Amino acid sequence: MSRFPRGFVENSSMEEPKIGRRPTICFRPINPSDLERLEQIHRDIFPIRYESEFFQNVVNGGDIVSWAAVDRSRPDGHSEELIGFVTAKIVLAKESEISDLIRYDSSKGEETLVYILTLGVVETYRKRGIAKSLINEVVKYACGIPVCRGVYLHVIAHNNPAIRLYKRMSFRCVRRLHGFYLINGQHFDSYLFVYFINGSRSPCSPLDLAVLVLNYMRSGIKSVASKLTMNHEEKGSKWLKSKDNTRCLLPTQTKRNLASERVSSGYDYV
Repeated sequence: MSRFPRGFVENSSMEEPKIGRRPTICFRPINPSDLERLEQIHRDIFPIRYESEFFQNVVNGGDIVSWAAVDRSRPDGHSEELIGFVTAKIVLAKESEISDLIRYDSSKGEETLVYILTLGVVETYRKRGIAKSLINEVVKYACGIPVCRGVYLHVIAHNNPAIRLYKRMSFRCVRRLHGFYLINGQHFDSYLFVYFINGSRSPCSPLDLAVLVLNYMRSGIKSVASKLTMNHEEKGSKWLKSKDNTRCLLPTQTKRNLASERVSSGYDYV
């Protein structure tokens, strides 16, 4: 299950539930009575098929933890029907694909991570903060595990709404994996996002150092350019003042987000 398209959301072809004027969204564990609905939503919004063993593991609480989103305001016995879900599992940090990013504390014993497997919300309930709340449930769960160092997931590279959500929630984009997903015979890239918890921090990678050096060089160039501009303004100040007694100021450039720098760099390690 390590190559499932986690967090990938497509438009659903299923018959969508109607939403009341004031939906009452609640969250609870997924249980065996949710099996059919859970399979249906996965079928309709993900581009691949999941094995029956996966769903059985989710609803029976095997080695997968899960949360369901339901709308308690729905009538006709649908108040407990799934409108969203998130599934996750605990993995050993040293055996994960981000083991090189974790600073280990030997005093804590076997350190772990929580890996988000799938995340989905039916179309009519999207853009209501449900996905964010589901992720928060996972993060809260992970924070309650003293040896847990973080929550991580994959997202297909063209799923911009999900990417924006993870960035807003302070997930860090640490890698771009080329050809990670194979969907209908076509390969798609994936981003790997991590939310570090319980005092964990990612060590500075070679690319991080390169980005810092590059930013330092850029800041130096900007400083030189600024001084040249100031000198030019001083030389031309009489001409500027003689026109309308005002000074022309160059707009300041906002600082770029470090994560955005990495993503746009085109390197595998972003």
